[in-house]
Amino acid sequence: MAIPLSDCELRDPRQKRTRKLLQDALRKLLQEKPFQEILVQDVAAVATVNRATFYNHYSDKFALFEAMVASDFHELLKERNICFEGTWPTAAEAIVFAVCDYLKEIHRNKKQCASKASFGPLLDSAVTRAIRIVVFDGLGKRAPRNGVPNDVLASTISSAIYGAARGWFYGKRRHRNDELVSLIRGVVARMLEAAVA
Repeated sequence: MAIPLSDCELRDPRQKRTRKLLQDALRKLLQEKPFQEILVQDVAAVATVNRATFYNHYSDKFALFEAMVASDFHELLKERNICFEGTWPTAAEAIVFAVCDYLKEIHRNKKQCASKASFGPLLDSAVTRAIRIVVFDGLGKRAPRNGVPNDVLASTISSAIYGAARGWFYGKRRHRNDELVSLIRGVVARMLEAAVA
């Protein structure tokens, strides 16, 4: 069964409700212990579902984590009314601000921050993929040029945005958010200009 990265595509309210229970259970458990110590059985118990129900929705705890991050990030974009339409100004800049704010929020909780090493690479992958979904959707509204497929361009742009935001967040000399946007504006704008009509 192909499980969507983000639960945004789900139409069945029962599936949405069950996935929300599972994601909320994982959030709660991350407040209590490191990711590597959390078992599928733990998540199922906190969500008050059985293991079979868990596996009907997610292949493992890593898929659940990725879906949780993607859902959280897409919810943040939705709250801010951000919709990328394939051009840099406005929406893409808002995505950079959203990534910076999301990283701050994730690390606000001290226990979760302390266990960050246990899910850092997963977080990086999940946020990059969540950005990619938004960028790819926006690029789909425009015709690709110069032989660069939209999926390749979306992957490149999402990696550039997250990589810059991550470097900003963990760097010794942290620029203001608006300075970060200014620093990567030219890079991403040139990618778009070169590849998109």
